[in-house]
Amino acid sequence: MRLVAARPVDGLPLFVNVAIAEDAALATWERRAVWIGIGTMLALACCAALLSSLVRKSQALEQTTSQLDAALNNMSYGLCMFDGDGRLLVHNARYREMYALAPEDVRPGTSLRELMRRRIAAGTVCNDPESYLAELSSGRAGNNPTHITTRLDDGRVIAVLNDPTEDGGWVSVHEDITERTRAEMRIAHMARHDAMTDLANRLLFRERMDEAIGRLQANGDSFAVMIFDIDLFKSVNDSLGHSGGDALLEAVAERLRRSAAPTDTLGRIGGDEFAVIQTARPDPRAAATALAETLLQELRAPYDIEGKRIVIGISIGIAVAPDDGREPSQILKSADLALYRAKADGRGCFRFFEPAMDADVRLQREFEFELREALVRQEFEIHYQPIVDIATARPCAVEALVRWRHPHHGLIPPDKFIPVAEEIGLIIPLGEWILGAACRTAVAWPDDIRLAVNLSAVQFRSGTLVDVVRSALRSSGLPATRLELEITESVLLQKDQDSIAVLHELAGLGVRIVLDDFGTGYSSLSYLQLFPFSKIKIDKSFVAEMSSRSDCAAIVCTVMNLAKALDMGTTAEGVETQEQVDLLRAAGCREAQGWLFGRPGPASALTLDRPLGTPVASAVGRHRVA
Repeated sequence: MRLVAARPVDGLPLFVNVAIAEDAALATWERRAVWIGIGTMLALACCAALLSSLVRKSQALEQTTSQLDAALNNMSYGLCMFDGDGRLLVHNARYREMYALAPEDVRPGTSLRELMRRRIAAGTVCNDPESYLAELSSGRAGNNPTHITTRLDDGRVIAVLNDPTEDGGWVSVHEDITERTRAEMRIAHMARHDAMTDLANRLLFRERMDEAIGRLQANGDSFAVMIFDIDLFKSVNDSLGHSGGDALLEAVAERLRRSAAPTDTLGRIGGDEFAVIQTARPDPRAAATALAETLLQELRAPYDIEGKRIVIGISIGIAVAPDDGREPSQILKSADLALYRAKADGRGCFRFFEPAMDADVRLQREFEFELREALVRQEFEIHYQPIVDIATARPCAVEALVRWRHPHHGLIPPDKFIPVAEEIGLIIPLGEWILGAACRTAVAWPDDIRLAVNLSAVQFRSGTLVDVVRSALRSSGLPATRLELEITESVLLQKDQDSIAVLHELAGLGVRIVLDDFGTGYSSLSYLQLFPFSKIKIDKSFVAEMSSRSDCAAIVCTVMNLAKALDMGTTAEGVETQEQVDLLRAAGCREAQGWLFGRPGPASALTLDRPLGTPVASAVGRHRVA
């Protein structure tokens, strides 16, 4: 087939006729069509590839976004991002949870101030939100990160890090550090408090001392420091074990808290040693006296420890700043010296520091060294004081009383060195020597004269007391029925079954057991239930005031009636006048002891064959007392 085209020639009577074969005419178009097709296919392929790439990237972006959302919403921190105008861009679920916000409260575009208002409504804002906003604004102005720790109204502690971004906005990270803060507080508390009693330990007590001294220097605020420990605390551990001792310390600390003022600093600064810093105006000595009297009363009331009734005593030393020191070490030393004096004065009391105490303590420290050699050098000697039958005024017994013949200080009474001997353990060999020497002396006396020897609570804990008594009786030949062993309530303080068993063993030997200083302890009557004493000795403090105080006279009469009902003998100590003898006789007392009948002296000076306390002797006795 051919394609023919004819066209006239303008201005001429001619026609142009052109013919071309169909194949030749379409050859060029077919080539172009092929190229167009190829181009179209390539374009479609490119579009398909691009579309596939876009789909993959969209899926990857969606996955990344999902992962980012998951990461943001599952992180333990609250996170939110603000633009340069302070409007919220993004946040996570933890942020909403931390501040109890609903999704509609944290829409994008919400301003920070509006967020704070909504947190106020939810009750999850800090105490001063305006200060928080001001601190954040200050950090943004300097383009510096800000670290802000806030305590919310519900007690939680939140740490907030605000980190600025390049566009003027910032990223805010919120961390709940409540448990960490509490743990840090517990650790800090433990570092400055006693683990057992939760009272201040030495570190915190010293810090509070420094603070009190700072107030003293700045404002002249005087303060008192008192130190006390538990009398015979070791016997509690020995009888109840360390668990019982720990329980007692906790109970003492609790009573101390109830007795002291909230402004006082209470500390446990040693094993059984406690301390108090008391700031009081205008008279710190009067306030310290009142607190000390309260503690003496409250802390020696009975305790129920592991099913056992425990009674303790305390001794208190008090120093007042600035009179007794201006430095912590000096004030504590003064209080410690006062405590030492309280113990030396019989325990169960309090003493204020006095300058003379320092010299006394140095003397006591010398005693500690010299006492160890005194027994070897045979510097101890025994003096004897008669005990008379009130009905006949004749001696019926003699009490052996140890003295220390010091080469420089002369004759030293037992109240000055026996407590030291007990502390250093010398009382064990000293007590054995006293018992043996006294028994050897008494065996030469008339058969109706008994020997009275004092025993220390420390000797009961030695485990050898019964053997020592048995040996002294056997070696001297003194009948056991003529020996009286005097004990104080300190032996029975903890109602220890071992001590009670020792008393029964001693009674089994045939010796008589006497309860000395009756009436001065907290639970004297209860001790009479623990053991059938042969006799009780009425403390001289009651006898001395029988004639002037009706209550003392009533106590003495009551004790006489009680002893009679329990079939126990009675001895009144400290008798110095005939009037006291007459009153004691009327009350039914059987025996008496005191300067009226003779002072302690060597055995050679004893008068055992005639009545004592005649009017002449009475006059001498009164003169000596005066």
